[in-house]
Amino acid sequence: MELDALTLARIQFAANISFHILFPTITIALGWVLFFFKLAYGRSGDERWMDAYRFWVKVFALSFAMGVVSGITMSFQFGTNWPGFMERVGNVAGPLLAYEILTAFFLEAVFVGIMLFGSRRVPGWAHTTATFLVAVGTTASAFWILVLNSWMHTPAGFELRDGVVHATDWWAVVFNPSMPYRLAHMLLASGLTVAFLVAGISAWRWLIGDRSPGVEVALRTGVTLGAVLIPLQILAGDLHGLNTLEHQPQKVAAMEGNWETQGHAPLLLFALPDEEARTNHFALGIPSGASLVLRHDPAGVVPGLDDFVAEDGTALHPPVAPVFFAFRIMVGVGMLMLVVSWYAAWRLWRRGEIGTWLARALVAMTFSGWVATLAGWYVTEIGRQPWLVSGLLRTADAISPVAAPIIAGSLTMYLATYVALLSAYVATLFYLARPAGRGELVTRPLPASDPFDQALVRPAR
Repeated sequence: MELDALTLARIQFAANISFHILFPTITIALGWVLFFFKLAYGRSGDERWMDAYRFWVKVFALSFAMGVVSGITMSFQFGTNWPGFMERVGNVAGPLLAYEILTAFFLEAVFVGIMLFGSRRVPGWAHTTATFLVAVGTTASAFWILVLNSWMHTPAGFELRDGVVHATDWWAVVFNPSMPYRLAHMLLASGLTVAFLVAGISAWRWLIGDRSPGVEVALRTGVTLGAVLIPLQILAGDLHGLNTLEHQPQKVAAMEGNWETQGHAPLLLFALPDEEARTNHFALGIPSGASLVLRHDPAGVVPGLDDFVAEDGTALHPPVAPVFFAFRIMVGVGMLMLVVSWYAAWRLWRRGEIGTWLARALVAMTFSGWVATLAGWYVTEIGRQPWLVSGLLRTADAISPVAAPIIAGSLTMYLATYVALLSAYVATLFYLARPAGRGELVTRPLPASDPFDQALVRPAR
């Protein structure tokens, strides 16, 4: 691959969005988990729920700050690296981004301070309401971003005037053909990310000796949430796949590594796609599996990549290998989530605890939601190529004239910064999770405190 300006700009934007998406994926669902903790405490008066709230609100604050800061760099790139995007489709993209600011950002900005610092400064109902509104704000933010992203895949409600897109029907723009499926898929992905984050960190606290009541309820909440959401995600993924087959068949062909349009298409478990030879090497698959999944009929016809080639031989489909392997990583991690969460839920129900080896498995899967989300995001975004906006704007036509060495320099600085920040973020999570007594069991009731006060009882010296 030649690292020209276009390739470097794409890598840079991919690096920025990959880093950024990690944190909204946590805050979107974690806000609702915190709201659940507050409701459970208000209903029962059981201090365990406030113990869990006090710990996880710290994680929310850390993730929220990282998400806000990392999001700023992406907006800069619309002007520095991709000016053609706003020049051509800014009449749609600009208002949608503005709606996010006017609804989500304002809502979060007003109430996040009360949520983080107001547990002892405002009435309980006001603090619970603030938590609810922050959760609404994070979800509203996801809604508007996914509206824009979905419109870029399945544009609707517009007309072209001198090559520039103008909205003619905002209802059609917002509720474009892929938006409901993409929104449901992403919200469930956020829920699963938080479920395994909560379960994994809680399992780690349990392993190192923190048996405080808040750890137990958080662990049960994470495991239960994961066990409930993963079947829903499988259903949503199937529906989303059918929608993609209808509107972006070339993406589905790349996901399946299917070169020729055919019935009884196999479901490839593994293969090495070869774009030059336009074939797969070492293919291992289930006969008629792809036809059954995509058409719900073993004889159903599945589109092939050979149908998406221009007369001059230029490929009108995405690069196959990245989409093919990213899709299998996403599905593989999802299947692992299903097995682990269901077994952990069964173990908690039957025996009341998870056991050491299962706790270690949950710790190992703490960030599995990130892996699945990024893999799915790569399927979505690489699968749209060579288009930036499907059928309207090619990626190559939106690039700025910035020279490749300049982009390479900024990309290097971004990558170094992101590695450092991500390492610090993960280290901080596990630092916050340490028990107060250096491994001593913490089982006493916890005192009331501000969310950022010490959440565990320190032993007397």
